[in-house]
Formats: sequence, structure tokens, C-alpha cells
Amino acid sequence: MDKLRFGTAGIPLSTGKPSTENGINRVKELGLECMELEFVHSIHVTKEKAPLIADIAKKNNVVLTCHAPYFVNLNSSEPKKYHASISYIATSAKITSLCHGYSVCFHAGYYMKMEKEKVYAKIKEGVKEIVKIVKEVDDKIWIRPEVAGKVLQFGDIDEVLKLSSEIEQVLPCIDFAHLHARSNGKYNTLNEFREIFEKTEKNLGKKALENMHIHMSGIRYSEKGERNHLELKDSDMNYKDLIKIFKEFKIKGVVVSESPNIEKDALLMKRIYENK
Repeated sequence: MDKLRFGTAGIPLSTGKPSTENGINRVKELGLECMELEFVHSIHVTKEKAPLIADIAKKNNVVLTCHAPYFVNLNSSEPKKYHASISYIATSAKITSLCHGYSVCFHAGYYMKMEKEKVYAKIKEGVKEIVKIVKEVDDKIWIRPEVAGKVLQFGDIDEVLKLSSEIEQVLPCIDFAHLHARSNGKYNTLNEFREIFEKTEKNLGKKALENMHIHMSGIRYSEKGERNHLELKDSDMNYKDLIKIFKEFKIKGVVVSESPNIEKDALLMKRIYENK
């Protein structure tokens, strides 16, 4: 990636006639530089439409990422659900590739009261299968297990880093709000943020720091983890110190705002980053 880009999780709220195409144009008008295709409820971009979206993104110099559907569980004991989960994520990646997208993130699954080692092994096999399918059409798009926000979900920082170190074409999607919520309030100081990037570099090398996919928002949480997203100003998220660490480590990639007001917080973070 050429630099660190800030953008929105989905079509900006201020888009006149909401559509993917108009959303990309609006991202550019706002002075932002990336947009996440939200396939969370359905993969709503067709193969036929994808080249048009790719052209609009290229014209506007907007980098596209994607969030695969929520209803996946690579630890499902039901073969039908397990294979459907692989298909949803792989299809999301294929469509994003046709849009000339950079990265596809997903929530990998749930522990289902199983031993974590067994869950890890099963999810690893699922991710390997996804990469195998996607690699046939695109060997450059990043497949990204996301740091999950609830303690019942697979995806603490060590699990996603380990998957990324063991499978080619896989890097983490680090959601700092989820990291903060999952730990019931930790990972919110300058030193804790630094620790995450040091750990990422140690496990995955400089290439990971130059190809980040980050989610950011405020968040409400309990001892069970995430409850709901908030605007940054309405939360205890220490985003100003996190942005200092972005600069300290000279990271590149995308920072996607998942705030209830996506463009407002994306612009806030970009402004702080550029003024540091």
C-alpha cells in the first residue's frame, strides 16, 4: 500500500442517492481515500457490476475493501453451515477482486464451548480452503480474519496473528474497538497500542505494517465484550494515542471507520493523523 488511508465502512451517510457507485464518489468528495463494501447481510455486488465499480474507484483513487457476511461460522458442527461459510467468504473475496479491491475481512466463528486448540485447528482448515479457492482467481487480495469483539467469538489478537503467520495470503484485520471491548477495557493506552504493533511486526514482519486493515470506532462493552459501536467522542476509546502509534510505526493500509457516523469519525481521524 502507498500510504495510510482513512475511509468508511459502507456508503457515507451523506451520499445523496445511496449506491455503491455514488458512495465511492462521495468518499472522494469528502477527502477520504477508502471504502469498505458491506456484504454483511448479502453479497449485493454482481459480477456484471463489479468492473464498473472498479473503474469508479480507480478514477477517484479510492481503495476498496470488503466485510464478508456476518452469518458465517467456520467452527460449525453442521457440514452444510461450515461449507456455506467458506463459500460466503470466498465469494465475497472473488467479487471484491473483480472490483479491484485490496482486502476482505470476516468474523471467523464461535468457540461453541469447545477447547480453543480444537477450534483453532478447524478454523485454520476453513481459512486454508478459502485461500485455495480465492488464489485461483487472485493471489494478491488479502484474506483477513478479524479481531472479534465478544469473548464467545474466535478471534483474539494472538489467534488472528497465528493464522496469518501460518497461511499464505492471510493477514489480520485489527479492530481496535473490538480489542478494547473483548478485554473489558484494556488495550487503550499508548504502550498497549505499541505492544500490538510490535507483536504484529514480530509475527508477520514489516509487510504486515505496510498492509494494514484496521477498523475503528467507539464502543460500549461489558465483561462479555462488545455491546454496540459508538461515535469516538461518546466513548472511552483513546483514539488520539492510537493515531500517534500509527505514525510511530509508519504504518500503511486502510483505517475503516465503523462509527454510527462513519464519515464524521473517518474525517476526525484523518485530520488528527495529518496534524500530528
